[in-house]
Amino acid sequence: MSKPIIGIAGNQLIHAVEAFHGNQISYTPQGFVTGVQKAGGIPLIIPIDSTNTAADYISRIDKLLLAGGQDVSPDFYGEEPHPKLEETNRNRDLFELALIKEAIKQKKPIFAVCRGMQILNVALDGTLYQDLSQYSEWKVKHGQQPTAPEFPTHSISTEEGSILHQLFGENHLVNSYHHQAVRRLSTQLVATAYSTDGLVEGVEAKNPEQRLLGVQWHPELIFHNDEKEFELFRYFVNQL
Repeated sequence: MSKPIIGIAGNQLIHAVEAFHGNQISYTPQGFVTGVQKAGGIPLIIPIDSTNTAADYISRIDKLLLAGGQDVSPDFYGEEPHPKLEETNRNRDLFELALIKEAIKQKKPIFAVCRGMQILNVALDGTLYQDLSQYSEWKVKHGQQPTAPEFPTHSISTEEGSILHQLFGENHLVNSYHHQAVRRLSTQLVATAYSTDGLVEGVEAKNPEQRLLGVQWHPELIFHNDEKEFELFRYFVNQL
């Protein structure tokens, strides 16, 4: 039996960095690559490309992984940029929106992490808090710096009957690196995990045939310390 091919939507480093001699770099965090490999999949990093290539990329993979990174450009959900909006990459947004559309059209599962979960929500007509200062009930530190990413810092609760409840039980501690969050949830998604201050920490598809799973935290940075976090990769690669 052949191993499933996992397409990881890549990011692009466009600012000059001395370590790369000023070259632009297409990349994804190593944790995603290692997690997919360890779970028995074949990771393929998909570089940012024009939207008209999305169907070809999706046709060549079995499942799609959406990683973290820049803020999602707010005009994609009908808003002007908030003063606390951070870096965006419009080319990445356009391409990932096209990948999501094609993955759903071709019935390919999607696992979305942090920004990935946010852009999945936007692709399905949801909206975001451009900064947590817009959220009146904000009481939890969702950007855990300077604490190292391999240490969890805040709790989540999961919804009974969900994939996340199956993997993590009713409560779990997660790491956290985000200043944006789901605001209006897409009608095609259901929230299956929350932080104690009420922010959406996990989503799944209302229609189980779509096979969508998203988390707001970073399992790729902590799975080597937490077996339950690795189970997310195992579930995605082998079951979703």
